[in-house]
Amino acid sequence: MKAIVQDDYGSADTLRLEEIPMPALGDDGVLVRIEAASVNAADWHLMRADPFFLRLAGFGLFAPKRRVPGADIAGRVEAVGKNVTRFRPGDEVFGDLSAHGWGAFAEYVCTSEEALAPKPSNVSFEEAAAVPMAAVTALQALRDRGRVRAGQRVLVNGASGGVGTFAVQIAKALGAEVTGVCSAGNLDLVRSLGADHVVDYTRVDVTRSGHEYDLILDAAAYRPVSDYRRALREGGTYLFVGGTTGALLRVALLGPWSGSKAMKMHAARPNAADLVALTALIEGGRVRPVIDRCYPLSRAPEAVRYVESRRARGKVVITRSAAAGPGQ
Repeated sequence: MKAIVQDDYGSADTLRLEEIPMPALGDDGVLVRIEAASVNAADWHLMRADPFFLRLAGFGLFAPKRRVPGADIAGRVEAVGKNVTRFRPGDEVFGDLSAHGWGAFAEYVCTSEEALAPKPSNVSFEEAAAVPMAAVTALQALRDRGRVRAGQRVLVNGASGGVGTFAVQIAKALGAEVTGVCSAGNLDLVRSLGADHVVDYTRVDVTRSGHEYDLILDAAAYRPVSDYRRALREGGTYLFVGGTTGALLRVALLGPWSGSKAMKMHAARPNAADLVALTALIEGGRVRPVIDRCYPLSRAPEAVRYVESRRARGKVVITRSAAAGPGQ
């Protein structure tokens, strides 16, 4: 089968298309023909081992431990092991492989049934592949860490990105009043996702606007996170879900001393139950994936490079189709 492989840490130039053996199907495995995968910020961070401590966290000290990158998939079940009970050949599935060996940038993958859920019936494989890591991150941050309730005020910074586009919609589904922060060119997109208010960060400093929020979800933390304390209500929470390494370290240092205005980090915990919860929102018309571009598998390095540029609106998807291209 064809797959993107990486043998050394570095830029997207270290990614290359190769023929590799088909994955072996064990008794507990599900063999999936991957129709589409999506690129997350986690992919380029792992590609570069940035921040450095990722090397110490089990991903490989001197080189990537897992040769085939990628977490998010959507596809069809080809075969199942004898111990698998939830799926059978022909089922359409989607999932996040990050807790089960990665390997999404390929034509096939063998993974655990725990990584998968039935694909939402009203979206394409490309749209389904855009969901898992980003949408689960947003769902858990808002529902579990932020405990968002109806009537609360939520600010989403980086509202036009992968996590941000889902966060705006999920916060609205939870009944919040949502303010989305993005660039001028993305205001209409964020408004179309249901944001009650949209802010161009190049013109307005939301930390000095006089408005206060119950929860700030920061998916684009590139400024001192302490600034956001000014925009939190007493008892409010700031959640870091994406941004620079420096911002992450500042949250880690400031968090224990943040007092009544909590400053926290959040990383997704992949699980099938939350994929099922998201499927209900998608099939109910309350959440829709936003796709900026699609690339064929052979051009996966370009897809990762584009996500690393931080210019993507929503998600970037990799497909099996040789005809896929930017904007398609």
